[in-house]
Amino acid sequence: MTKELEQFGVEVMAVKSDASNFQASKELTDLAVAKFGKIDVLINNAGITRDNLLMRMSEEQWDEVILNNLKSTFNLTKHVSTQMLRQKYGSIINISSIVGLKGQAGQTNYAASKAGMIGFSKSVADELGSRNIRCNCIAPGFIETDMTDELPEDLKKKYFEQIPFKKFGTAEDVANSCVFLGSDLSKYITGQVISVCGGLSR
Repeated sequence: MTKELEQFGVEVMAVKSDASNFQASKELTDLAVAKFGKIDVLINNAGITRDNLLMRMSEEQWDEVILNNLKSTFNLTKHVSTQMLRQKYGSIINISSIVGLKGQAGQTNYAASKAGMIGFSKSVADELGSRNIRCNCIAPGFIETDMTDELPEDLKKKYFEQIPFKKFGTAEDVANSCVFLGSDLSKYITGQVISVCGGLSR
């Protein structure tokens, strides 16, 4: 991936880190600042699922999803926002989910983590807006990923019927929204949720 990006004439650094770990997130932030001098955009995109009906869900399944999906967002936002406050600008983009808006049977842990990201983002937008730091959410619908590839065909068909476009979105659809929110094209947008879902959240 780094070689692909370097072909565009940009400097790239790939780092393996644990976003759910507070200290590791600080070290990653410090490393990025040391390498590039600043952080313009943060995209919190860590996410896992441990699906189960609430009555069957274990404490471990709950904790693991909250740790990876929600605490990771806190960790990196806290450390990166410190740098952005010094700069007096920046854009924070949190990748939530349509499930965080609508809920989904068998995903109480995932829905809670993604809904939590939305409330978190709106609060951060309020706290940091006066320093020219924006914080927004993207709520993807059903996107073609390894995660959705594992869905049973009958379940995919059921979802298709609910989506006006009658198809799943792509990673590029979500990436394009990140480009918009990370650029000056959205410089007067903060505390918002953009649903990239083919009309599913209508």
